[in-house]
Amino acid sequence: MQPSQEAPAVRDAAPSVRGLWIMLLALTTGFSLSQAYRTVSAMMATQLQQEFGLSAQQLGVFAAMFHFSFGALQLLMGIGIDLHGVRRTVLAAFPLTIAGSLLSAFAPTYALAVFGQALIGIGCAPAFLVCTVFIARRFPAAQFASVSGLVLGMGGVGLLVTGTPLAWVVETGSWRTGFLVLAAGSVLAWLVIFALVREPAPPRAHAGPAVVPALREAAALLAMPHTAGIVALAAVTYASFIALRGLWLGPLLIERYGFTLLQGGNVALAVSVTSLLGPPVFGRFDAPPRARRRRIVAFSLVLAGLFAWLAVAGAWAAVAIAVATGFLTGFIVWQYADVRTAYPEALTGRAMAVFTMAMFLGVALVQWLTGVVASVARAAQADAYTAVLLAISVLLVLGALGFRLLPQPATVRH
Repeated sequence: MQPSQEAPAVRDAAPSVRGLWIMLLALTTGFSLSQAYRTVSAMMATQLQQEFGLSAQQLGVFAAMFHFSFGALQLLMGIGIDLHGVRRTVLAAFPLTIAGSLLSAFAPTYALAVFGQALIGIGCAPAFLVCTVFIARRFPAAQFASVSGLVLGMGGVGLLVTGTPLAWVVETGSWRTGFLVLAAGSVLAWLVIFALVREPAPPRAHAGPAVVPALREAAALLAMPHTAGIVALAAVTYASFIALRGLWLGPLLIERYGFTLLQGGNVALAVSVTSLLGPPVFGRFDAPPRARRRRIVAFSLVLAGLFAWLAVAGAWAAVAIAVATGFLTGFIVWQYADVRTAYPEALTGRAMAVFTMAMFLGVALVQWLTGVVASVARAAQADAYTAVLLAISVLLVLGALGFRLLPQPATVRH
């Protein structure tokens, strides 16, 4: 058989469409758990602050640590996937999520609770990346946006868990009980992936030396002029939603508007439901590269406007804006499609890893930064939530400007 015929032969031997979907759904269980972990702080914030005597800035550090460790490991996880495969990478990493969750549940100090968050973030680091790489490798390119949108929607089930259900667990038990429940769910997800996901054994002859070329390719990708604009927007779009849903929504509703924890959980659940619906809907309305980029900028600015409005809104208007924000962030699936077309096919895995790294390091940065903003606002006797939400709005505008004004990919220029 000639080398040019090897790739088709592999595709012919690949699982059926039904088999591919079963494996993708199994991988999505891990992604769902990662979604749950990255949004637990909104329902646990009040109890965490009371038990450990945390400032708003310390609470921001706690929430940001998951995303920092998650984002920092993306490139290494991308290389691991290339060298060892999707299944092996996620099965090797995910036990750290279980260990981190158990450590968080029993942590006697704030420092150990933060370390637990770091372990959880490392364990979850490949959770979504394995899904995107699996889709890019196993599904037709024309289906990438729509299938990714479905996975983002299905993975959002984890957000549902950290709405009303987690609020009830925390209210009837404690924030520690919440981590124990999530640890049990993580064990189940690992078992599902172990049982259902199958892939050919990766070539091992050049596994060791391949790391250096992989790092060089990643460095070359970062040096491409159009990467800067992609990274600038990637760092703030998803981060804005997670900063609201995963950190500030609960305290905002409870402290500013007088909601109970369970009522706040109900609103978080509604936001999560709309966030499930957004990606599949936006994925169905993908466009050619140039038009897609115009839409990405437009929706980023609309999102910035919603955060500015939320900063001064009344109680029920705030609920409506938060719910609308959950749906609107579905346009982020277009950013994944933009990355898919902005780089050569040989760099798809690394490009996705760099994009995801920027996205989640951005989440960590925005959560930390908004914690600082809240602390400074309170010290100045200003409304902390107004300052936080306006800061997020400004970051979105700056990200959109960078995406629009910095160098564009060749697929847009020509």
